[in-house]
Amino acid sequence: MTVNDRLGISWCLLLTETNIRNLLVIGVDLVSLAASSRKAGYQVHAVSYFGDQDLEHACLETRSIVEQRSKESCGRLSTNFSPERLLLLTKDLLRKNEIHGALLSSGLDDSPDVLFELNELIPIIGNRPENIKRVRHKAKFFRELRRLQIPHPETAIVEDPHEAKRRSKDIGFPVLVKPLSGFGGAGIRKVKNNQELKQAFQDASRLKEESLIQEHISGMPASVSLISTTNEAVALTLNEQLLGISEVGRKEPFGYCGNVVPFATTKAIASRCKSIAKRVVLHFGLVGSNGVDLVISEEGIPYVVEVNPRFQGTLECVEKTLSMNIVKAHVGACFHRKLPTVEENPSAYCVRLLLFAPQRSVVPDLSVFEEARDIPLSQVIIEEGEPVCSIVVGGTSRNSSLWEAKTKAKLIQRLLRPYDHP
Repeated sequence: MTVNDRLGISWCLLLTETNIRNLLVIGVDLVSLAASSRKAGYQVHAVSYFGDQDLEHACLETRSIVEQRSKESCGRLSTNFSPERLLLLTKDLLRKNEIHGALLSSGLDDSPDVLFELNELIPIIGNRPENIKRVRHKAKFFRELRRLQIPHPETAIVEDPHEAKRRSKDIGFPVLVKPLSGFGGAGIRKVKNNQELKQAFQDASRLKEESLIQEHISGMPASVSLISTTNEAVALTLNEQLLGISEVGRKEPFGYCGNVVPFATTKAIASRCKSIAKRVVLHFGLVGSNGVDLVISEEGIPYVVEVNPRFQGTLECVEKTLSMNIVKAHVGACFHRKLPTVEENPSAYCVRLLLFAPQRSVVPDLSVFEEARDIPLSQVIIEEGEPVCSIVVGGTSRNSSLWEAKTKAKLIQRLLRPYDHP
């Protein structure tokens, strides 16, 4: 039992910005968050899934689920990732290190028990676990959006194929079948009829019995990155989401492949998206860095799909586009209710593009590429369809920046060496 436990005082009540020196960044997608934290002046520790080279370079000490070794496989994210394992690694890190606060990346959103325990070990700087649980509870979240009359896809939670069939008929084909929890767009399937529905439901419910049946909105996937206090919010950027790009090796049809920041759209549509996103985060009392995922319909209507109540994969691109430090802005909002001043119409673009292994491959030294991020150890084995690295490119237009990122991805793809041994 700690001194604070004996006194009956929560660590969170004792935490102030001035006594934070050592930060923990935790989750799957950590390199940009660790780099931003370091630039903000903090000593950074990390608990991650991949344990990449550039993450270790940004941190004093790291722990990772994957212990990368030359000529050994990094395994598969879908089977090896475990929020509980991240928590165990955090406890191990704390045996030798004093850490004052934690920053969340992807991977823990749908694990409230882990978040509550983590918050007891290290105060989470940002949203409280109960608030994260509230926005990630799909049934309650969409009911609340309906009550607020915020546009969203009609959504049902189903437990078996018969209920899936009935609710799909109510909603109307085509529908999306989604896992109830997860990240990166894995397991999402668009189905047009009952014949396709059975297999899609089996894929989505493989890890959990329940799945989502959701109205398919034809349009462009997007997200809004925000900084908020409990009573004010500023939308930093509207972002284009890149999903299911087969030319970068993405096998999942709705799998996350990165972002273009900002979204090249009309001022009216951008304003509408940002206004809805601000309304959502303020209603749910979210603080600090948050993201709201949307689909912008062909009629220009933003439909809210989900909330990411933590740092997002857009972080480095938003920082480059707006010339700001997201971690500083996050801490300022959480401790001082201070919001950053944001340029309304940034002229620069930034693309983050994820590259996936087209086949079981041995990776060369990718640290020679200035644009590469999330860099694995040289000569490790990446399984087919698993992420190799991400590529960050800035430019003066959306198309030229995306073209340059894809060109760099293809160059790295050609350097991957097929590995056929067991």
